[in-house]
Amino acid sequence: MDLAMLCNQCEMSAPGGCGSSGAEKGTCGKDSTLARLQDMMIYGLKGLAAYRSQAHQLGADTSNVDKVTAETLYFTLTNVNFDFDRHIKQLMAVGTAGVEVMGLLADAHHNKLGVPTPVTVTQNKAEGKGILVSGHDLKMLKELLEQTEGKGINVYTHSEMLPAHAYPELKKFSHLKGNIGKAWFDQKALFEKWQGAIVVNTNCIVIPRSDASYCDRLFTTSQVGVSQGKHIEGNDYSEVIKTALACDDIQGFDSEDTLTTGHNYKTILSLAPQILEAINSGKITKFIVMAGCDAPGKGRDYYREMAKQLPETTVIITSSCGKFRFNDLDFGNVPGTEIPRYLDLGQCNDSNGAVQIALALSEATGIAVNDLPIAISLMWMEQKAVLILFALLSLGIQNIYIGPRPPQFVNEAIFNFLVENFNLHLISTVEEDLPKLIG
Repeated sequence: MDLAMLCNQCEMSAPGGCGSSGAEKGTCGKDSTLARLQDMMIYGLKGLAAYRSQAHQLGADTSNVDKVTAETLYFTLTNVNFDFDRHIKQLMAVGTAGVEVMGLLADAHHNKLGVPTPVTVTQNKAEGKGILVSGHDLKMLKELLEQTEGKGINVYTHSEMLPAHAYPELKKFSHLKGNIGKAWFDQKALFEKWQGAIVVNTNCIVIPRSDASYCDRLFTTSQVGVSQGKHIEGNDYSEVIKTALACDDIQGFDSEDTLTTGHNYKTILSLAPQILEAINSGKITKFIVMAGCDAPGKGRDYYREMAKQLPETTVIITSSCGKFRFNDLDFGNVPGTEIPRYLDLGQCNDSNGAVQIALALSEATGIAVNDLPIAISLMWMEQKAVLILFALLSLGIQNIYIGPRPPQFVNEAIFNFLVENFNLHLISTVEEDLPKLIG
């Protein structure tokens, strides 16, 4: 959202209007740097609202998060504040609320669905009547599984729904079968190939062509909606079930590949004694948090190449859909241990798990978080990534690498501030960055 949209004192079409990119100063006095910072606030609030909605639906008390949302929206009103430092302070407040809401959502998931444990999931293997679910909403998936039980329909996950297989209250359903496809942006090709019903339950949807063959099999829930599909109000999935039963049996998905998920931070912390011993003995030299939002293009191949070149003494911690760039690789265990070198914390909202692990290691070793053998490299894409980045910064986490492109809002003044205060880096090449990450 551009600040010009919020400023009723500016001429919207004027080159110097508030928030116009490259404008030194808008006609009402707001310069472009403050406009960009307010853009970041609005995007951060979008991510905050997404996680808040899911947590609230599961019964969490989100009153403090709601307060920050209201205060921040008020902050972005026209002619309220012109001070750079106060803008940064408000962004950090959004980040702190992000830490809180991700914790609330994690606890709500654990209370309702149990704590995830590691599981091996079939990849691109399906048969019979099928429903494919894409998005993030685990509550919706549980309701669908309950309503499809005993009806001869198999349910499969796509993209950020992969971690669902690790939750005890979900994997007890024998007709939750496996994962299909990779990150969100493969939907058009994947959904064309898929013969069953499809449900997209959160924001990661690719708008289908009007003549797409799957339009009459596509359903959306909650805030998601496209004119080419059918929207479900409430939690009655009878029309989805009817559609799935009327479809042909699934064919063309017969891969023998598998993926692993379910390394929730609570499960990982149960291995704390082994992890500490491995660190002290030099068997583990570095934890690399490699997560974030995947997107089309070869720029994100950087992360696959980085993962392939990491030494065997490093452990990859991941979450979000960025893991699909490298989660098909077999990383094995840290040599001489039973500790996996690949740990999938879950969805993007489970990114707080990496912080929980870092804080636990810091407490156990007496080493400050920023001095621990942990490096962070995030795939950047607007939306929820803004919230996650400022959640990390609000905790004082430094030395974060992001890429392959910088945030669109960031100009030289903002970038210089982030570099000077948080030592933020843009990725370069694997050859250049690898020694820095593992050093």
